[in-house]
Amino acid sequence: MTEKRIHTTATVDAPIEAVFAVLADPSSHEAIDGTGWVRAPLDPEPLTAVGQIFRMAMYHENHPEKDYEMANRVDVLDPPRAIAWQPGQGPEQRGHLMNSTELEFGGWIWRYDLASDGPNRTTVTLSYDWSAVPADLVDIEFPPFEPQHLDNSLKNLAALAEARG
Repeated sequence: MTEKRIHTTATVDAPIEAVFAVLADPSSHEAIDGTGWVRAPLDPEPLTAVGQIFRMAMYHENHPEKDYEMANRVDVLDPPRAIAWQPGQGPEQRGHLMNSTELEFGGWIWRYDLASDGPNRTTVTLSYDWSAVPADLVDIEFPPFEPQHLDNSLKNLAALAEARG
């Protein structure tokens, strides 16, 4: 794949604030995820600031440890219009709270852009961008999932936001 970004768009029958609230709540990320890799928040506090780190328990059959952790840094937080984070890892994932100086970020970003489409409808664009991944990360194929994962994620997001909103 020569393109270094994929995206998809969907309409959610919920107010923009309700959709954003679901995205800013790490405890909802497992239900949003379309791959089944995201398991549980290790830092369940709401996302409130650029630079905030939130860790997630993960599982992937092809990961060397199967169960692992990802630390995500909030890179964009513009309520209720946009939120994005960049996954990273530290030298020791288990057993202690990592701080941002121990983390290394790979350059791939998850981003949600929201636009109000009336009082109870929101257009959401989900993008996965790996254009900033350094060349030395050749052991990872991008994207590491089928592109329809983004469609599944937006369907899951819609169901959560519509139920909550």
